[in-house]
Amino acid sequence: MKKLLALALAVVLALSVFAGCAAGGKKAELALITDIGTIDDKSFNQGAWEGLVKYAEEKGISHQYYQPTEKSTTAYLESIDQAVKNGAKVIVTPGFLFEEPVYIAQDQYPDVTFILIDGNPHDADYNYKTADNCVGITYAEEQVGFLAGYAAVKDGMTKLGYMGGMAVPAVVKYGYGFVQGAEYAAQELGMADGSIELMYNYTGGFDATPEAQNQAASWYNNGTEVIFAAGGAVGNSVMAAAEAAGTKVIGVDVDQSGESETVITSAMKGLGTSVYDMIAAYYNGSFPGGENKVYDAANNGVALAMDTAKFDSFAKADYDTLFAALQNNTNNIASDILKNVDADNNEIALTDIPVKAVVVIEVK
Repeated sequence: MKKLLALALAVVLALSVFAGCAAGGKKAELALITDIGTIDDKSFNQGAWEGLVKYAEEKGISHQYYQPTEKSTTAYLESIDQAVKNGAKVIVTPGFLFEEPVYIAQDQYPDVTFILIDGNPHDADYNYKTADNCVGITYAEEQVGFLAGYAAVKDGMTKLGYMGGMAVPAVVKYGYGFVQGAEYAAQELGMADGSIELMYNYTGGFDATPEAQNQAASWYNNGTEVIFAAGGAVGNSVMAAAEAAGTKVIGVDVDQSGESETVITSAMKGLGTSVYDMIAAYYNGSFPGGENKVYDAANNGVALAMDTAKFDSFAKADYDTLFAALQNNTNNIASDILKNVDADNNEIALTDIPVKAVVVIEVK
């Protein structure tokens, strides 16, 4: 029965992908252009698409997604152009790789509204401009990374790992938050200096690779208890290594508990929520065009997946207490978390993070 169910699901997904990325003449008022990966990637594309579909189906609005032939500004612009020709009024673009294409498209198609997820529009020289027909959405990854690190240490783990993809701002913020959350928990618990080991690496990409799996396996074999995998399909490599070693993984972006029994929680962004909110704002006349908005704990834009969590001892009550502190910035807990850059936009290095209990071992 399980095999038949899995086969049926695979067929449905295949048919939905075929229909969704059709480049032909299907008219659709709402459109999404996929980034790296597919529409059912259990990550960015899928999270954003689910928010779009939810609104579209509630209101009976035609919708479609487009999958570019390659990951380039030219290919992204071609897909945007196809969506416009097919009647798109609102186009959702998930991922920082869309920053340059949307910078161009927002002026090229002034009557179309753009929702850029995980970035803000800029040209090739990083001159930023968000036009009135566009909104840029970013997330406080450092806050949810903080929650993940805190939870891991509070759950009794002392040998942690962080494996990110490309060292882009979102991935760096996840990692920095993870380090600081682990340190914060250790200080609360009165742990001695150097009592937590945290392996740290950027793989340089967002693909599942043998190299990533081997690195994760090496960490697990050397005693690492959990790896926070924040790199798209890199997480699949980490999960495969964890399954072989009988260890644990923290997922990213969306609730990845269904991907592997090894996933004990996930550091989630409100991808679907933010897309849904912005589309709703477009239709009710309150679209915040020209703005770059941040989704954080204060507006429920980030969270740990607690409903499906598999912690040994970390309680939801403890999580709720910390989350409320982040929401209210109690004792500056949220504003004190270091990001990838400081207030003057100067880059912050991993070694700039003040830690005592946590020993960070960066693998390059």
